[in-house]
Amino acid sequence: MDIKSTSPLSGLFRSSPFKPVQEHMRTVFSCICFLPPIMDALYRQDSDEIEEFAHNIIELETEADTIKHAFRLNMPNTLLLPVDREDLLSLISDQDRLADTTEDIAKTLLFRSMEVPDSLKELLDELLEGTMEISAAAKDMIERLDELVQVGFRGRQQEKVSEMIAGVRRSEHNIDSILFRAKRTLFENETGMDPVSVMFWYQLIDQLGSISDQAENIADRLLLFISK
Repeated sequence: MDIKSTSPLSGLFRSSPFKPVQEHMRTVFSCICFLPPIMDALYRQDSDEIEEFAHNIIELETEADTIKHAFRLNMPNTLLLPVDREDLLSLISDQDRLADTTEDIAKTLLFRSMEVPDSLKELLDELLEGTMEISAAAKDMIERLDELVQVGFRGRQQEKVSEMIAGVRRSEHNIDSILFRAKRTLFENETGMDPVSVMFWYQLIDQLGSISDQAENIADRLLLFISK
């Protein structure tokens, strides 16, 4: 379906090419914000709440997809941009992977009955906390894109974003350490667990870790912007 030139996103492009990217990231972050409550519902084995939160995540992922597709259709090839057009398209794809991964987690919990091993609970809490922190940092960086354009990707705003990028990289390294400990703990406690459940727990841990990897990709994309 064609997007008419009178659509709201068309107006956003006339003011700033970053507005729809920021709108998309806000929707993606809203999606990620349902991870702590859905995991809490899993801890409590509340299947009704798991279903409710999973459907909220799925709806927000669909909304993010709609924004992404409209963004791509509305971006003219002749638009003068402060950054490379392909880099901007790649940035929104990086953001979209965050929502995709969150939806994958939600669908796993929606369709698969899982119990949280006691040995994993503390590490999962650490992983969730780190995931939310790095996702919030990625969103904050995207919110600063307009300010960066105003100063030509230089000056104090550029220094601030550079510091934020470095912080995201440190956070990603810390999350890698949590992932290692979580997988080692799961390996040490596999005996007595259902083999299929063990497989799904490895998958879920990897998916949570993937969010931090994708947040780092966004940070690297912004570093490319301010380095050109």
